[in-house]
Amino acid sequence: MSTRRFEEKVVVVTGAAQGIGREVALRAAKEGALLVLVDFSPLVKAVADEIVELGFSEPLVVLANLEQYAECCKVMDAAIAKYSRIDSLINNVGGTIWAKPYEYYEEEQVETEIRRSLFPTLWCCHAVLPFMQKQASGSIVNVSSIATKGLNRVPYAAAKGGVNALTACLAWENGNRGIRVNAVAPGGTDVGERKIPRNSQPMSDDEKVWYQQIVDQTIDSTVMGRYSTPGEQASAILFLASDEASYITGTILPVGGGDQG
Repeated sequence: MSTRRFEEKVVVVTGAAQGIGREVALRAAKEGALLVLVDFSPLVKAVADEIVELGFSEPLVVLANLEQYAECCKVMDAAIAKYSRIDSLINNVGGTIWAKPYEYYEEEQVETEIRRSLFPTLWCCHAVLPFMQKQASGSIVNVSSIATKGLNRVPYAAAKGGVNALTACLAWENGNRGIRVNAVAPGGTDVGERKIPRNSQPMSDDEKVWYQQIVDQTIDSTVMGRYSTPGEQASAILFLASDEASYITGTILPVGGGDQG
């Protein structure tokens, strides 16, 4: 396997400040990518600094709220202004905010979950397509989830089901334009303590029980009986983004230790 799969290729990574996104950024940098790191949090600048300290090309950092379409357009315009092209887009923004049976969700919470875990991917794909279509090449990797089948997070699951549908449909529409669109569906991933919490409110006693049910189900449904590492997810993401996957499109790849979702 080539260790320089992204030599001089422009790779946009969203949600790059921590977790899987950070790992994808570090690995792509080591493989020669010209990176555009995107996050809502200024902590993403520390990831860019880390990449420079390792001796790799300095990434372009763009702070943006990707739940807003105009912000997604801003990101792609900035990437084009600096590099004149976008070779790969990795849509990594999303994540469960609340964990509870569906009947306990409030209306606003349902909408917030959908905005967080569907719209950044939906809008970023829409914003990048004109540039990829013009250059007649590109790869998009969307980060979905095996939680499309699971406990206590129906709105998040619905959002990621939307990501899967988006992936399949865009692949059909753009396959003859030189653009590949795939998704990785991670299982439970141990990213350590989050620097940016998805929900800053402490969990109630009931919510702690419901969240533990998610953890137990995640481990019980894997063949390997454990959570993954961010590196195990990044490996799959970067494979699909690279030319090594040149004849793969419209695929949802479960990376869940045997749990197919």
